Order: sequence, then C-alpha cells, then structure tokens
Amino acid sequence: MSVNDSDIIIDKEDADICSCNMIHEDVVKYVRSEMLPQVQFEKLSMFFKAISDETRIKLLYSLSRSKMCVCDLAALLGMTVSAISHQLRVLRQAGLVRSEKQGKVVYYMLSDDHVNTVFNNAIEHIME
Repeated sequence: MSVNDSDIIIDKEDADICSCNMIHEDVVKYVRSEMLPQVQFEKLSMFFKAISDETRIKLLYSLSRSKMCVCDLAALLGMTVSAISHQLRVLRQAGLVRSEKQGKVVYYMLSDDHVNTVFNNAIEHIME
C-alpha cells in the first residue's frame, strides 16, 4: 500500500517543530557572523515599540503627508494637545520624528527619508 502526501495528517502544533535533531553548523556560523551588535538590537526593539501604538501610527501617517504642529495634530485626531505631545515625545525619543520652530509655532515632521520609506513599505505590505 502506498502513501500519498494527501493521506498524511500533520498536527498543526507539530508542523512548526523540526524533527531532524541536527545543527546546520554552516548556517549558524554564517548568521552568527552577520549578527548586529547588541545595542543595535536594542535600538531596533525601541523602534518597533514606538510604532506599536495606533495613535503613534496615525501621527506618523499624518506626518508622512505634511509637517504639522501639535494643535493641528490634536484637531485631526480628536485628542488633547497634551496627549499628542506625549505621543510625539515617544516618537522623538525613538528618533522617528523631529521638530522645527518657526516663530512661535513648533512643527513636527518625520526625522528623515528612512522613516518615510519604512512606513510606506509597511503600508504597502498591509495593503497586499
């Protein structure tokens, strides 16, 4: 009696478990040589933590379209100036936004083109 692939039942929990019990030393060695320094992983983690909040995502989206002041962002998102300022502080500490004072008005914008690229790539990914 032959067994077809369609006859094999795989437990979904077991599907993610490797059963070869063999370390692919060449792969491990290569990836180890490509690992970032610990401080870079910490920065990357901070980046993802900063963008993991829906309000901060909305702020980044808004700032990817135009530089804006806190009052404009508060009006746009229906939030208090204080709440917006708190979220902008988190994004600024993560290096995702920067501010620029023009007279009495402080405008916020994305810190650089890299942030815009990452953000737009994420939008493109979720729209697929």
